[in-house]
Amino acid sequence: MNQQPFDCDSLKKWFFLNRRQLPWRENSSPYAVWISEVMLQQTQVAVVIPYFERWMRLFPTVEALARASREDVIKAWEGLGYYSRARNLHDGARYLLENHGGELPEAAELLSKVKGIGPYTVGAIRSFAFKQKAAAVDGNVLRVMARVFGIEEPIDQGKTRKQIEERVETLLPEVEPWIVMEALIELGALVCQKKANCQSCPLKASCLAYSQDKVAELPKKGKKIPTTLLHRLVSIIQSEQGVLLKQGERGKVMADLWEFPYFEHFEPVTEIETWHETVASHFSLSLSYKTALPEVSHGFTRYKAFLYPHVWQTEAAVVSGYEWVELKDLNKIPFSSGHRRLLTFLT
Repeated sequence: MNQQPFDCDSLKKWFFLNRRQLPWRENSSPYAVWISEVMLQQTQVAVVIPYFERWMRLFPTVEALARASREDVIKAWEGLGYYSRARNLHDGARYLLENHGGELPEAAELLSKVKGIGPYTVGAIRSFAFKQKAAAVDGNVLRVMARVFGIEEPIDQGKTRKQIEERVETLLPEVEPWIVMEALIELGALVCQKKANCQSCPLKASCLAYSQDKVAELPKKGKKIPTTLLHRLVSIIQSEQGVLLKQGERGKVMADLWEFPYFEHFEPVTEIETWHETVASHFSLSLSYKTALPEVSHGFTRYKAFLYPHVWQTEAAVVSGYEWVELKDLNKIPFSSGHRRLLTFLT
């Protein structure tokens, strides 16, 4: 069966009728596009919108972001996860201020030198902000292209992704290529989802997966990395000076984020004797047990952590590597998502 030509005109018409009103479409400056695209990585649009709007109020320019403190940047990102994205944005803004006068450059080779800006974000900035003919291939586009062209190779392989990027580049028209690029992303987000709504698709006539009844089979992916389960004994230690906290070290997953002291364990722990022994062996403090708090869990990268929190009382003392923070100040500093949920039980 011969495949019908890719129908850019029908895709554009569908896009103009169905595109969502999004704040970064109203403000498509290079800076706004950069921030929105980084936020949208691994995060749903509905979640990103309020974060984006608040971020642009707090840090309206590259210079404002560059001159902000690391803690303020991380706090503004709190809840979005994958905090390396926020750190890279901050470092990238400082780089742009020092090397490009606080402006994002148009050239791909210069954009790629900015920390955290990978091939997709380079393409997105060039396409949506600078109106260039550039492929911006995210998960949505990979899914659309795999189905339209019947691509059987796993889309999470670098070779396959590169081939799809090259194919997208050839599909983009010379006139207003950024519209088709954004339309492909929107199509994947609204119609060609994991469970596709093929009857509403403007590319149905040219889609090999649809004509061959393979929509449910494509795209294909390689083996999924299994999730590692973590069990952590969280100690909320209070004194007249406040609550004992530790800030994540640079280079670690939770860098710059604050957490309560915790101890890894192989399985859930309920015996208070085990708790006391574990905590007392780590801190030279006289601890008295107060209460248990509800268990919480949170996921990050390829881990799922189960937190078993207990509250302890002690006398104020200097604890190396930790700081006492007053209860009234806890909402001012950035926490990892699981530990932030524990705050609701303390205030």
